[in-house]
Parts: sequence; structure tokens; C-alpha cells
Amino acid sequence: MAEQIYPEPTVGALIFNPRGELFLMKSHKWRGRWVVPGGHIDLGETIEEALVREVKEETGLDIYDIEFLCFQEFIYGDAFWQKRHFIFFDYTCRSDATEATLNSEAQEYVWVSLEEAQKLLVDSYTRTAIQEYVKKHPGAK
Repeated sequence: MAEQIYPEPTVGALIFNPRGELFLMKSHKWRGRWVVPGGHIDLGETIEEALVREVKEETGLDIYDIEFLCFQEFIYGDAFWQKRHFIFFDYTCRSDATEATLNSEAQEYVWVSLEEAQKLLVDSYTRTAIQEYVKKHPGAK
């Protein structure tokens, strides 16, 4: 991979199923921690188009009710397997599916309550996104 010249805008999806459970996947790219699906935004693609595409590629899930949650910066942290500078645009969304088909970026997945999610070995950026969701939805569990 060529050396990065500019920060890379990326998307992340907190996906909730009809039972209100959150989708998390374990990724070797994030040192085996639980994360939400997401990835880079292609040239000519809107942020929401990238979110829908990345979720479909990584999980096979179709999503809807997409809402912006927060943005975060990742600058050369140790959490990712490569030295990168990302700008994360995190969204919440829904899926009617409860079964996922993972690509090679994830090794396993779970659907968990927000309370259960916070007990897992979750990447710090995913944890921040979950905490932002809880702040904006105080009754969410």
C-alpha cells in the first residue's frame, strides 16, 4: 500500500436488529477487538452510499434508517494494524436480518445488547461511538 498523503475519510455503522441488539464483529485489522463494520469512502461516492456499500461488503446486511452519530479522528494509533490517519464518520442504522455473511475482514460476529457490548474487548473508537449513542438515547440498553 502506498504511503498515505492525506487523512482518509471512513464510515462506521452501529447496526441494530429488530430486537434492539447491536452488531459487532471481531477484526484482525483492529488487533482482534470487536468493532463495527465500515471502511473508506470511494471517490464520487456520498458518505451514506459508502456506509451502505461497506456494510454490505463486510457483513452481507442491508441497512436503513441511517442517522449520523458522531465523527472521530484516528491519527497513527496502535489500535490499527497499519500506520494510518482516519477521519471516522459514525452512523446508526437498522437491519431486519439477524444472520450475517462476513468477508475476510472479520473473523466472527455477535448481536448484543448495549450493556453486553460495553463488557466486551471493544476497540476504543467503537466504545466511544457506543457511548455517544447511549448519551443521545438515554433509555437505550
